[in-house]
Amino acid sequence: MQGQRKRAESPKVRTYRAPRPEYTAAVRYLDGSRDIFHVRNADDMADARALVISELGEVRSLVIALRH
Repeated sequence: MQGQRKRAESPKVRTYRAPRPEYTAAVRYLDGSRDIFHVRNADDMADARALVISELGEVRSLVIALRH
């Protein structure tokens, strides 16, 4: 009579995703006031700019930089 053999479980492989980049946005409003935002859910710098503009509307100037 042969004994039953247990199947060896394959090791669970963790998939590693690179963290999404974070951006800092410096905004100057039409009235001259200013503010700084941290943008986390952007794919790239152009997407970060589009996210800020969609949230704030028209601004005088907008500078986007990669946050370290």
